[in-house]
Amino acid sequence: MADKSFTFEITSEISEPGGDRLGRSGVISTPHGEIKTPAFIPVGTKATVKSVLPESMKELGAQALLANAYHLYLQPGSDILDEAGGLSKFMNWDKPTFTDSGGFQVMSLGVGFKKVIAMDADTFRADDVIADKKERLAHVDDEGVTFKSHLDGSMHRFTPEVSMRVQHQIGADIIFAFDECTTLHNTRRYQEKSLERTRLWALRCLAEHQALTQSRIGKPYQALFGVLQGAQYEDLRRKAAKDLGTMENSGIEFDGFGIGGALDKSTLGTIVKWVNEELPRNKPRHLLGIGEPSDLFVGVENGADTFDCVAPSREARTSAVYTNTGRFNVSNGAFKRDFTPIEEGCGCYTCQNYTKAYLNHLFRGKEILAATLATIHNEYFIIKLVDDMRKAIDKQEFFEFKKDFLGRYQAGRSQNA
Repeated sequence: MADKSFTFEITSEISEPGGDRLGRSGVISTPHGEIKTPAFIPVGTKATVKSVLPESMKELGAQALLANAYHLYLQPGSDILDEAGGLSKFMNWDKPTFTDSGGFQVMSLGVGFKKVIAMDADTFRADDVIADKKERLAHVDDEGVTFKSHLDGSMHRFTPEVSMRVQHQIGADIIFAFDECTTLHNTRRYQEKSLERTRLWALRCLAEHQALTQSRIGKPYQALFGVLQGAQYEDLRRKAAKDLGTMENSGIEFDGFGIGGALDKSTLGTIVKWVNEELPRNKPRHLLGIGEPSDLFVGVENGADTFDCVAPSREARTSAVYTNTGRFNVSNGAFKRDFTPIEEGCGCYTCQNYTKAYLNHLFRGKEILAATLATIHNEYFIIKLVDDMRKAIDKQEFFEFKKDFLGRYQAGRSQNA
């Protein structure tokens, strides 16, 4: 059996006069190194952060990367990553890696909302919801999910056991249990049914994870995180946290937890607080799919330890760049003759070497380098922001830092709108 070289240690906690907070800083230890938390984990869906070298991701401060099990299963194939020595070796990344389980694809391929994780909970309710002009590419039943490949139309079947086998072959340090990710448009009745389905799948994931860990002799230990669903309902979210937080199968438990599901961002902090009040304090919590600056503060304050999101790289490819005074599109005509960096004083490679005028030229000329330079800046900005939150927690200055940053960021964003 693999050596269980995975630990989590809390180093400091957020405190505030008149009340306790759930936020903390800590250290996750994995076979490929440590992750100081809270930390932002950039998304490299297909074993690459789009347009950026893995070496560049290391230089800009990324402590770990997250890839997508479903996409890597389809191409190049999880068996190829296994043969290559695992995800880290395959992509020349000697730091920790995560893979999500494919559970998000249950929703995105099933209802056609693609990368949308934030929704409006006050619109409509339906259990056969599907986005306009989209084909349903995933069908869920109690045993698993049948997918139609978005690449070639071939049919594939994911069950909890298949998800575990795929993720073990990919070889990430932190993997997630297979879950059904619902939308906020599903009815309460369906949410209840789905939550029970995810609970039963979690038990099956634990059993298969243990069997694979025991059989794959000589492989580094992979930590398994359970995924909490329950949409916007307090009782369902708390039930999920209690169920998975105390879950055990054949003597093994989850090593940590992922807070998943489509979210109404107006209640993000409340939902994260509900589940983290119930989860074991001594295990790490990952908030899936959240990466906007204001949301990151909410997540950290309410006890999330790590985050992932495609937003920094996706926004960069549209020319949108983050600064301490808001976000703007560097392709706008106002920057054609602006020979200053995206942000004065920024330590990223892009700001140290290039100007807004040059990026403006690259975007207008549709040059590939535009995406590279903008992504480097955005990933650096978000990673550093969460790193600074961690330092502020350690200094007991989190709320001062939050007030100062958001005051400038939101005021500037309003001006740039």
